[in-house]
Amino acid sequence: MSVATESEKDRVVIFDTTLRDGEQSPGATMTHEEKLEVAEALDEMGVDIIEAGFPIASEGDFHAVHEIAQRTKNAVVCGLSRAAPKDIDRCAEAIRPAKRGRIHTFISTSPVHMKYKLQMEPEQVYEMVVQQVTRARNHTDDVEWSCEDGTRTEHDFLCRCVEAAIKAGATTINIPDTVGYTTPEEYFALFQMVRERVPNSDQARFSVHCHDDLGMAVANSLAGVRGGARQIECTINGIGERAGNAALEEVVMALKVRHDAMPYVTAVDGTKLTRVSKLVSAVTSFPIQYNKAIVGRNAFAHESGIHQDGMLKHTETYEIMTPESVGVKQTSLVMGKHSGRHAFVHKLQELGYELGPNQVEDAFVRFKALADRKKLVYDEDIEALVDEEIATAQDRIKLVSLSIIAGTHGPQRATMKLAIEGRTVIEECEGNGPVDATFNCIKALVPNEATLDLYQVHAVTEGTDAQAEVSVRLSENDKTVTAKGADPDTLVASAKAYLGALNKLMIKRQRTKPEAMVVGP
Repeated sequence: MSVATESEKDRVVIFDTTLRDGEQSPGATMTHEEKLEVAEALDEMGVDIIEAGFPIASEGDFHAVHEIAQRTKNAVVCGLSRAAPKDIDRCAEAIRPAKRGRIHTFISTSPVHMKYKLQMEPEQVYEMVVQQVTRARNHTDDVEWSCEDGTRTEHDFLCRCVEAAIKAGATTINIPDTVGYTTPEEYFALFQMVRERVPNSDQARFSVHCHDDLGMAVANSLAGVRGGARQIECTINGIGERAGNAALEEVVMALKVRHDAMPYVTAVDGTKLTRVSKLVSAVTSFPIQYNKAIVGRNAFAHESGIHQDGMLKHTETYEIMTPESVGVKQTSLVMGKHSGRHAFVHKLQELGYELGPNQVEDAFVRFKALADRKKLVYDEDIEALVDEEIATAQDRIKLVSLSIIAGTHGPQRATMKLAIEGRTVIEECEGNGPVDATFNCIKALVPNEATLDLYQVHAVTEGTDAQAEVSVRLSENDKTVTAKGADPDTLVASAKAYLGALNKLMIKRQRTKPEAMVVGP
């Protein structure tokens, strides 16, 4: 009898191996607690099978698989084992508490692996296939067998091994593209060939497991499904050995969005994809590339003016799925040099501005000039541009002069002269270093309760005579502003940046509390 009923023939089982193959990525090791947290998130998201680890590898891996087996509510909990009795028995012990447990056992079948890795003859490997699956089946009725390096295995031998594994009790047959070598057309044909040639193929579910060495893991996985496979082995964010595995979020959303071309379904809740992606990124310390499909921060971000204009008219012009469908709050229109007038006006409305046509035009020209100098233009930058149109806030406080006494013998001392609304004021302050002394002068001359959240310095160009660019972020109540100052003297640039941020804060105060605009001692 076939494993899949007629009603399930288009159901694709999602087998997540983030905690096993994913953790084998160099540098991606997780703590015990982190593994439990990821497993819980995967279970809540609707993953069918969680490959929790490789129990024989270490005591830590065993205990992680064992506890995940105890805690998991819905998914099948799977452990990996090599073709060795101790491996299989240890795996069986680890998954024993699970409501539903699986043993996943494997052995290499390609000529190159058998000769150089196993140093065994094909007949010896064939006998081990029967032995390992039989032993695993004595522990559980859910056994998966994988022919490592299956896509480089000779077809006759592959079919013999698959038939033997099913006869011995394997309910899932995985034919992995272990080294990421195959192409979609080849992988599709491979599954068709095996299912046609193996007499008992209807008694098992076939599975794909693709690596991304040539960038085709997702495409190959979907091709395998078209060829008759009904299980996809994948990882969150596509992490895994070498170039990684097929990305779970990509195969799931490909099947959802292109159901017309690939009429298959999964049980994964797409709205949880982004949250789980961020969790895995955090616990592995593997950043998600900005342009990563589905979960990258640019996946639903648009900067091009043409694209932004289309998005504002109708989202389907440039988005084939909604951000909400993968757990993203909303589309982001990133303001930059490619942004158009339509998007700029939309951003002004979001920020609460109502400007006349001439004011909009002037602000847009200045925005474009700024965007040519900056990679990204933030909301605070746009606010500053527009605020300068309606008020001369940045002229209210100006740096007239700054002198610093610094060196190995402290304390450091700063003398500052400011022009505040036409009045010239002078202050001298000490500090723990020249920057602290400079900022103490500003606080004395312009009393404020702002908190310094960021102070950052970098050289604009190379060389000892490079101009310094200083970034300052200040926050006051629920208001946050940023400003930059540039000058060959780092301390002067620091003062300019701090004063620039204060000017922006003053404008924000004026919008909500005009009486707070008094400055100076």
